[in-house]
Amino acid sequence: MLKLKRYLKPFLGGVLLAAVLLLGQALCDLNLPNLMSDIVNVGIQQHGVEHAAPQAITPTGEKLIRLYMPEGNDTGDPYYYVFDNWYRTVSVFRIDKNGKDLADTYKDPDIWIHAAVAEAASAKLDQSAIDDAFANASWALLLHMQDIAKASGQDMTGGDNSQLMTGIDITRLYQLLPMLEQFPQEQRDIYIEAARDADPMLKEKAGITFASAFMEEAGVNIDGLQTNYILKTGGIMLLIALMGGVATVLVGLICARISAGVAKHLRRDVFGKVTSFSNAEFDKFSTASLITRSTNDVTQIQMFLMIGIRMLIYAPMMAGGGIFMALSKSASMAWIIAAAVVLLLGIIMIVLAVAMPKFKRMQKLVDRLNLVSRENLSGLMVIRAFGTREHETARFAEANEDLTRNSLFINRVFVVVMPIIMLIMNAVTLLVVWVGAHQIEQSQMQIGDMLAFMQYAMQVIFSFMMMSMMLIFIPRASVAAERIDEVLRSEPSVTDPEQPKAFADTSGLVEFNRVSFRYGGAEEDALHDISFTARPGQTTAIIGPTGSGKSTVASLLMRFYDVTGGEIRVDGLDIREISSHDLRQRIGFVPQKGELLSGTVASNLKYGRPDADDADMAAGAAVAQAADFIGEMEGGFDADISQGGTNVSGGQKQRLSIARALVKKPEIFIFDDSFSALDFKTDRALRAALKAYTGESTVILVAQRVSTIMNADQIIVLEDGAVAGIGTHAELLERCPQYYEIASSQLTPAELSGQGGNSHE
Repeated sequence: MLKLKRYLKPFLGGVLLAAVLLLGQALCDLNLPNLMSDIVNVGIQQHGVEHAAPQAITPTGEKLIRLYMPEGNDTGDPYYYVFDNWYRTVSVFRIDKNGKDLADTYKDPDIWIHAAVAEAASAKLDQSAIDDAFANASWALLLHMQDIAKASGQDMTGGDNSQLMTGIDITRLYQLLPMLEQFPQEQRDIYIEAARDADPMLKEKAGITFASAFMEEAGVNIDGLQTNYILKTGGIMLLIALMGGVATVLVGLICARISAGVAKHLRRDVFGKVTSFSNAEFDKFSTASLITRSTNDVTQIQMFLMIGIRMLIYAPMMAGGGIFMALSKSASMAWIIAAAVVLLLGIIMIVLAVAMPKFKRMQKLVDRLNLVSRENLSGLMVIRAFGTREHETARFAEANEDLTRNSLFINRVFVVVMPIIMLIMNAVTLLVVWVGAHQIEQSQMQIGDMLAFMQYAMQVIFSFMMMSMMLIFIPRASVAAERIDEVLRSEPSVTDPEQPKAFADTSGLVEFNRVSFRYGGAEEDALHDISFTARPGQTTAIIGPTGSGKSTVASLLMRFYDVTGGEIRVDGLDIREISSHDLRQRIGFVPQKGELLSGTVASNLKYGRPDADDADMAAGAAVAQAADFIGEMEGGFDADISQGGTNVSGGQKQRLSIARALVKKPEIFIFDDSFSALDFKTDRALRAALKAYTGESTVILVAQRVSTIMNADQIIVLEDGAVAGIGTHAELLERCPQYYEIASSQLTPAELSGQGGNSHE
């Protein structure tokens, strides 16, 4: 994947924006369980009372709780400092933080004065310090009351420590205030010191319970406070959920644009690279493989980026954040998450070891299936003609079965893995409930915290699962990236010079000077020491037995391959010194197999010369003997041509290919056995019209029919990749045995002797 990282550079801004949005989404998702915990703990269990310091308190309540605050400003005791500052603001504050006169809320002046004290405390001092001071005093008071109750056999607190949430009987405590005031300070200090070492959670519960009792006794609407807290917190949860949803949608959109953009650039570059390949590169990569690499492989990378950008950024954030938040709720249950993660990673590692080879093999199997499919579709006529349908069906079935077995194996692995993962997650849920219930019973944990811990545990496990699953998708995307990179790194064996030369002459003179050529991996030359000159205004024909190198000569002149020895010159310039585009612009090439592109007759004829007009197309079609059947087609020149020209016959396809080269009007024509699909009558008529049409252009005619080339100005006879003879038809009959042998196999004795003409004509 790193080999293709350059394709992500244009989208780095989008990746960074997606990372920021994913961070926001993670923060939203991590805060929702915490807010849910607050609704359960504060909104339901604590009736909406958030702090151990009461928002309002009567003078009697203030007098009661002050008994269990440390005395003496000179002691430096933090609790005394907090409470003393809280108490000294009585005469300063009357307005609450919202700007509302507290006297409008609390009709009793004493009550609103003490409410102002609470507002001042929260404004002047750290809220946690205030809460800590009140919680410590509340716990000290509770301890003292329990000892009094044990001594007197009365229950004045409404329950023991485990029943703190049931409430405090504040009225009965007020009745005992005179008795409590009679205790010496030294005795109360014992409870104050004992409270310092008590469990902070228990002290906080006690403080909130006392605060709730003080506020209710002072006239605060506790039920309204609870409702408001739940609605406020619930509204915050809805807002956070909405923000997380918006971030999710935006990240999905950004990831889609990034992945689609990278795929677009990959397809563009692969296509551009493939179109620059010479025939040597096409010999290395099969057509089916190149199609798979530019489609299926690119799609694999696109899918990986679509999912991977989100998972590889979001999952680690959620894992780290979930662990931190879970530990903040209960560090003692961290072992549950650790055990689940270790077990999950162990299972994923086993899956990777088993399934990884199958993932790596997937693309090769897709290649094979595409190859067989393409061969069957392109060679359907041959398959039917030879009655080998069952054989080809078996070939396809074998390739299809291999791919199916590979896919089914991977699917079976996941079918087994997913229930195991769900079992782990459900087991973690049960374990959290089991351990958490015991801690709740011992007042070491609140119900909301247990529920939040459970959700954080699920988030952590799910995050590790997502990261582990990405390790399964990475290998297939990596294989696809390597296959694409292999194409992109392949340097064409035929390349243009850095500073190509320009043609000074436009005559079309072609010179082969001691040209030799050997195909890659071959042990012998396909052509050896070939020399000839093809002049403008003349027809140079090339003939020879099958495998003699006739088509190789045409391919070298088109520079589909580069010569391995000697040189080829066009108008005095070595074709390796000019750009391939300039060279091919001067050549009208008609290959052995006529290839048409999807479109219309006109779009095919004007393919080499887009500015050609109707007269040019009509002239080219007439010379190519294609005008009659074009006129019979529905739409004429606007008639549709299907992909590959499958809706026209072989002879019609070949004549349209010839017409396409003629409409281009180049300086050089190359006909590579282009008349083989024509009958003798059409062949004769085409050659007769061709001489007048080509005029001063250089014509190179590769053929196997002697009748097609016998009137050429120059005939080159090839045998075993070497020149066996050069001359006219009559000259070669006299002094070239190879040509005579070819001619005698096609012509009658009378035609060979020059009597009776050409019977084929």
